[in-house]
Amino acid sequence: MRSLRRFGIIAIVLAVAMGGGVFVVNRKQPDDTTNPATGSTAPSFDKQKYATTDPVSMWVVVNKTRPLNPKTYAPGDLIIPSLPLRLGSGNGEMQLRAPAAQALEAMAAAAQNEAGLKLMLASGYRSYNLQVSVYNAEVKSYGQAKADTESARPGYSEHQTGLAADIEPASRKCEVADCFGSTPEGQWLAANAYKYGFIIRYLPDKQGVTGYRAEPWHVRYIGTELSNELHKQGITTLEEFFDLPAAPHYLQ
Repeated sequence: MRSLRRFGIIAIVLAVAMGGGVFVVNRKQPDDTTNPATGSTAPSFDKQKYATTDPVSMWVVVNKTRPLNPKTYAPGDLIIPSLPLRLGSGNGEMQLRAPAAQALEAMAAAAQNEAGLKLMLASGYRSYNLQVSVYNAEVKSYGQAKADTESARPGYSEHQTGLAADIEPASRKCEVADCFGSTPEGQWLAANAYKYGFIIRYLPDKQGVTGYRAEPWHVRYIGTELSNELHKQGITTLEEFFDLPAAPHYLQ
């Protein structure tokens, strides 16, 4: 204790000798941001709040190198959202997990109220077995190389999480087609999806990251906390936000 006191006295004497200045160590974390108006420090965004590997998590990242675990995963809270459906309400593909379904209802209502646009659910949850059929049909029609750029293999599909949805105009114009992005519905979706917890998952300039060609109709629910953070930072893929490797190809 005496040596510590002696050290403290020496430090004070040195500080006075150097001009009486007091040096304060800034303990602020590098990722913290300071509000210039108040001088207060805001905590950085917690990227570990939800898991990116658990298929139940809103933030699960599924791509060609990150299959669902287990690959046959099926969500337990699927419901049918209340908006126009491409297929009958008895079709399992017209379901989404409850949080995604409720957010989609709110988004469709906003599109109708704000812009007079009517959105329709073209495709929602796809089971492992359904994805087997969808993927095999793509391979048969276009060959495996092309199929792998626009259809996920079973166990690797966002649709299997129940958190992804394909959207189209209720008029069925540009139904699940590239031209959807140029429709009023597609443009509204691109500009407003983040407000309701969705992102456009596959963008034209990000195929090297996500592994899939552009799909302006495919939205992924991640919750408003994360969607607003991505929007604020100008980041457009989950891989880049969570510092995950790009996934242009399957590992096997």
